[in-house]
Amino acid sequence: MSTSQPAPASVEPYDAVVLLSFGGPEGPEEVMPFLRRVTGGRGIPDERLAEVAHHYDRFGGKSPINDQCRELRAALEGDLRRRGIDVPVLWGNRNSKPFLTDTLRDAYDAGARRVLAVTTSAYSCYSSCRQYRENIADALQALQDEGRELVVDKVRQYATHPSFARVNARLVTDAVRQIGQPDDDKLRIVFVTHSIPEAMDDTSGPGDGEGNLYEHQHDEIAHVILDEAGFTLDRELTGALVYCSRSGPPTQPWLEPDVNDHLRSLAADGITDVVVAPIGFISDHMEVKFDLDVEARETADELGLNMVRVPTVGVDPEFVIGLVDLMTERAAQARNVPVEMVAWPGEAMPPVCRPGCCPNLREARPAACGMD
Repeated sequence: MSTSQPAPASVEPYDAVVLLSFGGPEGPEEVMPFLRRVTGGRGIPDERLAEVAHHYDRFGGKSPINDQCRELRAALEGDLRRRGIDVPVLWGNRNSKPFLTDTLRDAYDAGARRVLAVTTSAYSCYSSCRQYRENIADALQALQDEGRELVVDKVRQYATHPSFARVNARLVTDAVRQIGQPDDDKLRIVFVTHSIPEAMDDTSGPGDGEGNLYEHQHDEIAHVILDEAGFTLDRELTGALVYCSRSGPPTQPWLEPDVNDHLRSLAADGITDVVVAPIGFISDHMEVKFDLDVEARETADELGLNMVRVPTVGVDPEFVIGLVDLMTERAAQARNVPVEMVAWPGEAMPPVCRPGCCPNLREARPAACGMD
C-alpha cells in the first residue's frame, strides 16, 4: 500500500458536494414508474416488470436505498464539519426523486458554480461509473439549455481506496468469529457482487487497458480480505467470488456463478457454514435485502447451510472518512496541488476517466468527468 501525507482539509474550489445514487421507490405507487425508468429503451414489457415489482412487496413497496443515502449524506456532513469544512452535501438520483438535474438546478440557484460528485458505486464498469458520468452530462446539458452554467467533477472510483478494503476485511473477520465454525474445511467465504453482461466486463476499464477491470477489482479485494481475516484469526480461509441480480435475456452471457448455484455446489461438497459478504455494494439496498437476505437465505436453509450475511460498509466511520479523504484529494487536484493517491489493493483510478473507459455498448452518449 502506498502512503502519503493526507490532502489538505479543504474542498475548495467546490461550492457543494452531491451524493449521486441509483434511486428507488418510496412507496408502492412509485414501483412501476421507477422500474420503467430503470429499464427505459430496452423494450421490457410491464408483465416482466411486474414480476420484479413483487420483490418490493416484502418491504412495503419501498426500497431501502433512499433512507441509506440520507444516512450517508448526514454522515458525510458530520465528518466534513469535524474537519472544519463548511460545504453543503446534496443528494441526487438517477431513477427517482430527488433527480440529479433538479438537485443541481437548486444548487446553481443557491449560488453554486462548481460541484463535486460522489457516487454510491465503488467499482469500474459502464453501469457503475460511466453511466453516472452520462447522467451528469445529461443534467449539465439540461441546465445549460436553461442558461445555467455549472461545472461538475467527481471523485475517483474507490474500490481501490484503502478504507473500502479495510472496512470490508474487518466486517468479514467479525462474521467469521460470529459463525463459530472452527474447522476451515467446513467453512467458506462467499463474496457477492452484482452480475453484469460479460461484454460489459470485457470492456470495463480504460480503452487502452486489458478489460475485465470490474471482475479484477472484486477478485483483488476478495483475496485481500481472505489474507487479512486469515492473518487476524490465524486461519486458512477459503472463498470465491460469485454474483447476484442477473437480468437480461437468457441468451446474453452474464458473469457467473450465481450465488444460489454456488451455495448448492458448496453443500454438495460437504461445506456446512458460509459467510456471505456483499463486497460489491456499499449499502443494504434491494440487491442485498432481497437477493441475499431472502433468496440466498432460503437456499441456504433448504440446503441446511449455516449462513451469516456480512453487513455492507454503509456509514461505517472508517468508510465515511475515506470518502471525505477522496473529496479533499480531488479538491487538491482541482487546485493543482500535488497529492499522491493512496491505493490498496491495486492501483488508484484517475478522477478524470481516460479515453474509451467503460464504454456504452448500446449507444455513444456524452459523458462528463472524462477525456471522451
